[in-house]
Amino acid sequence: MTMSNSQDSVSDNVTGSGLTQELTQELSQKLAKAPKLNRLFRLQFEKAQDCHVLLFPEGMIKLNPSAAEILTRVDGVKTQQEICDELRVAFPDAPEDLDEDVKAFLLHAEEKKWVVYVE
Repeated sequence: MTMSNSQDSVSDNVTGSGLTQELTQELSQKLAKAPKLNRLFRLQFEKAQDCHVLLFPEGMIKLNPSAAEILTRVDGVKTQQEICDELRVAFPDAPEDLDEDVKAFLLHAEEKKWVVYVE
């Protein structure tokens, strides 16, 4: 499951050689924290685009279905691990590296300031 959209691509950063030890450690520290959508962004389904988008004052980011599935579960309550667990139940045929891809996407979303973490 590779997360990407028309403007940004996580796949370039996390696929191929796998996650580095440093990235894995950083992701592990965030497992117990709950991501929430940055208040500057709004997630919604855009009928004209036929997909979910992140709206922000300067424009919008078109999300692929995988990214939308993850971000619709980002509520400031569920931890990263709980989001992964929910996705695993919803998509039992997903690849074994689903958790790694979800965590990498959330790291990318944090770097882009789409999400912030609740302690």
